[in-house]
Amino acid sequence: MAASKGVWKGVCMKKYSLRTKLSLSYIFIVILSVLLISVITNLLLDKHFKDYIRENQERKNREIAFQVSQQYRAGEAWDTAAIENICINALRQGMIIKVVNPSGEIIWDARTHDNALCEQILEHMARNMSSRYPNWEGQYVESTYPVTHMLNEVGKVVIGYYGPFYYSDSDLAFINTINKLLIGVGIFSLILSLLLGSVMAKRLSMPISRVINTAQTISRGYFDDRITEPSSTKEIAQLTETINNLAQTLETQEVLRKRLTADVAHELRTPLATLQSHMEAMIDGIWEPNADRLKSCHEEIMRISRLVGDLEKLARYESENLILTKTSFDISELVSNIIKNFESDFVQKNIDIRFTGVKEIITADKDKISQVIINLLSNALKYTQQGGVVQVTVKGGHNAAEIRVKDNGTGISQEDLPHIFERFYRADKSRNRLTGGAGIGLTITRAIVAAHKGSIQVNSKVDEGTEFIITLPKMAD
Repeated sequence: MAASKGVWKGVCMKKYSLRTKLSLSYIFIVILSVLLISVITNLLLDKHFKDYIRENQERKNREIAFQVSQQYRAGEAWDTAAIENICINALRQGMIIKVVNPSGEIIWDARTHDNALCEQILEHMARNMSSRYPNWEGQYVESTYPVTHMLNEVGKVVIGYYGPFYYSDSDLAFINTINKLLIGVGIFSLILSLLLGSVMAKRLSMPISRVINTAQTISRGYFDDRITEPSSTKEIAQLTETINNLAQTLETQEVLRKRLTADVAHELRTPLATLQSHMEAMIDGIWEPNADRLKSCHEEIMRISRLVGDLEKLARYESENLILTKTSFDISELVSNIIKNFESDFVQKNIDIRFTGVKEIITADKDKISQVIINLLSNALKYTQQGGVVQVTVKGGHNAAEIRVKDNGTGISQEDLPHIFERFYRADKSRNRLTGGAGIGLTITRAIVAAHKGSIQVNSKVDEGTEFIITLPKMAD
């Protein structure tokens, strides 16, 4: 049941292209940014605009009170005509004016002048505020300002309006214009984000799509495809470089795999063919199974056994679980003893072998390091002509010991040099028995050195000779 749910979830999960996701992300960011800007702008505008309206109302109230006070004449005489003009003008601005003398007698009253217009203005202001604030609870408020003359109060100006503050038509028009501007900016930003997002998404997704196509081509076994389109994006450039390197590595490994198959088949074909022909001849009665012919068959069987043994040894040395039995010993003494074992072979081939070294104590697996030295000396003996020279040197540094095996033999071509440590690789493509073994010795040598956290390098020129340089740490990890 749980498995079926997982399958159903995988089927239902719709997948979108990177280009679509990037475009949608641009649109989402723009919409969110415009919404945040609009909300913040409206909040700030609302707060500051309210303060401005209150201050502006108070300023207008005082201006009107001052204008009315200027219409008082000495001897308790008021210029009612001028007061009426001032108050009617104020009424148009939503302010209902009433002027009274100290005894409370009305000098001029907007409601007496036109009460219907006053109510209409108050109702209009209430609608304006309700359109902006749906839950607005306003009411009619009055502010009183005294009128003085010669430091004596000669009357009062009562100014009524819809409070605690109100927006006029021009105020609402200003706020609506701001909101329309924000909406316009939002629409423009949305369109611009669609265009720029599409372009940017295309520029980002195309190289990735190219990488996907190349990876799919590689998965089908075609390794010659390469990504040549440059990218200014660091991560994409690294991705394309990685895919190209992967394709190059897999192509090289495929070539080596085919060569390995051919080499193993070649190494096995000859002894098996010899065995087959010998056995068929003896079965058919053409040859008698005497000691010489049986010995020949035995030699071919031993060749196959040695090859299988080398393969097993290589698999063991290249294993991550290779066990090293480390002890402390003098590497110069070890090399000197191994050279003594080879002396008769070098003398027989008329090759001068020279050793130079001082005492250098290292901690390593003595048997496996011996195998390394034997492999290198065997190669030097094999590829150095009669009358040649092989120079072996051991010297130490602060933390490592260096072993050099140099000959003046046939050398290795620059074409073959990068591959000499690979399994079954031989510069002699004919794989003649006289020019070398199965091509596993150097692979084993490299595996042993790597297991000791050391390094091996090779310098060689055709017809000038070859030099192997091994560096081994003195102390065990």
